[in-house]
Amino acid sequence: MQHADALYLFNEGRNNQAYRLLGAHADVSGTTFRVWAPNAGRVSVVGDFNGWHGDVHPLLPLGESGVWEATVAEANPGNLYRFEVTNRHTGDKLIKSDPYGRGFELRPGSAAYIVPPSTYAWGDAGWLQQRAGWDWQQAPVNIYEVHPGSWMRHPDGKPYLWGELAERLIHYALAQGYTHLELLPITEHPLDESWGYQTTGYFAPTARYGSADELRAFIDACHQAGLGVLLDWVPGHFPQDDWALARYDGTALYEHEDPRLGLHIDWGTHIFNYGRHEVRSFLMSSAHWWLSEFHFDGLRVDAVASMLYLDYSRKAGEWLPNKFGGRENLEAIDFLKELNAMVHGDFPGALTIAEESTAWPMVSRPTYVGGLGFSMKWNMGWMNDSLRYFHRDPIFRRWHHSELTFGQVYAYSENYVLPFSHDEVVHGKGSLLGKMPGDAWQRHANLRLLLAWQALTPGKKLMFMGGEFGQQREWSEARELDWGLLANPENAASQRLSADLNRLYRDLPALHTQDFSPLGFEWIDCNDSEHSVLSWLRWGSDGSFVVVVFNFTPVPQTDYRLGVPAAGCYVELLNTDSVFYGGSNLGNGGALPAHEGEWMGRPANLEVTIPPLGAVVLRLG
Repeated sequence: MQHADALYLFNEGRNNQAYRLLGAHADVSGTTFRVWAPNAGRVSVVGDFNGWHGDVHPLLPLGESGVWEATVAEANPGNLYRFEVTNRHTGDKLIKSDPYGRGFELRPGSAAYIVPPSTYAWGDAGWLQQRAGWDWQQAPVNIYEVHPGSWMRHPDGKPYLWGELAERLIHYALAQGYTHLELLPITEHPLDESWGYQTTGYFAPTARYGSADELRAFIDACHQAGLGVLLDWVPGHFPQDDWALARYDGTALYEHEDPRLGLHIDWGTHIFNYGRHEVRSFLMSSAHWWLSEFHFDGLRVDAVASMLYLDYSRKAGEWLPNKFGGRENLEAIDFLKELNAMVHGDFPGALTIAEESTAWPMVSRPTYVGGLGFSMKWNMGWMNDSLRYFHRDPIFRRWHHSELTFGQVYAYSENYVLPFSHDEVVHGKGSLLGKMPGDAWQRHANLRLLLAWQALTPGKKLMFMGGEFGQQREWSEARELDWGLLANPENAASQRLSADLNRLYRDLPALHTQDFSPLGFEWIDCNDSEHSVLSWLRWGSDGSFVVVVFNFTPVPQTDYRLGVPAAGCYVELLNTDSVFYGGSNLGNGGALPAHEGEWMGRPANLEVTIPPLGAVVLRLG
């Protein structure tokens, strides 16, 4: 694309590859710098190649585009640089990082490096070809959410680098039966405690874990091992650091001037101005960059609800309505639709997953039918209801039965992911195990039940690291997971159960092919609140089925009669109360008969033993 065309499309909000135009581009003649600063009276590039003096290498404006440009022969890959931006109205001189910078020095530094074009030789062509024809709606999707800096660390507390994570994390995730990793934001960010959600480098992988090519090698290794990788991406807000995007040329450039539109009160961050064409090009290009240059398999889009509503977390008088007087952010809605259309059009098989916590309709429906166009949406209601129920003492659960059953009322209105995310194990909420009631045995039994509840309920899955083995402490980004807990039989048993549940979900069509369809789920009995028992059928698109039975109390249920679709011998595929998983080993001896005879409106029936705080999965053998 010619520069004139690229500039035109950038100013029109239609350049999805603006990273080819803006930023620092090195070649044999030196480095060409381009930056968008329409309200600047003067722009210079400063760096270690000119002693950080702003008078040495001024940039020139490219017509009326607002973009400034200069080629500096002395600037080469590895050099550090910033932009010196002087506001044309006030004369204020600002020292700013490059919004399109591809690599930054380690915190607390904030200068960008000149990064040469990558020469990394990818080996994942087969994976990408397979992904392009992947029917993700009917496939098992089971995501392991990971903060790379705290999954595992060296004895001295230093985080693993990408190569070290490749050696350990890939094997672990595959052994546990996950299909995808989801990395908390690894876009550059200044504050560890933000977990990456206060992004300052929208085109730069954080230097904490190694170079950009080392990240490429990590993702390549994942793909060649059969593991997808998703990026947690943050287009909803950005921090107020004065060296980054905030008031970039002395004016509200990426954000809104009016704080009623441009300031996120809860997080102390700025909200992007989605109606500004150049901002749309910036964000669309960031998404395109990660998917094209790093081969990510999709984006988990953070805080979508905060983008959709102008009054999000605001009181009356603290927000401005749209042009129709409503609370919908029309520009953000259009941006999200364009984003999803671009991702699905340019990167076949790539996923977009919305963290959206409201009842906004058709989040995961195509744009051509009026939806936002996401592949999937986190089911926050299911997560909150489930955790609230499991936190209750079993003696009281009979009065809260609907917290488990209500989710089926809306379960197929979206393509749902069932998450137990990082947000649920921080800020005083306790770990998953820590939320469970009762003595030590009951807490672990409840955790096993929770793992089964997620695995056997319709919807794709997401588990934040540590939940799979019963991490006891809240998660902290400052330390690794408590891997020493696996020396405890109870924790090791939970880890085994998690792996077996993941494999069951992956291997049985009845448990994944109709995750998004009401045809894949059928209640056997959802009304036995007296015993806190639930039972249902899961149906595969191939006509196969399994029987799922849950007992949410520590009181065993013997000779519990259920109606089933057919007579015959039913094999007990999994029992969370198995001694192998740390349970009391109460079950059905591996198999049990179902006899002809109508029960519960079905032609056959069986009598099953449901263990205490246990779940059983049966299949007609």
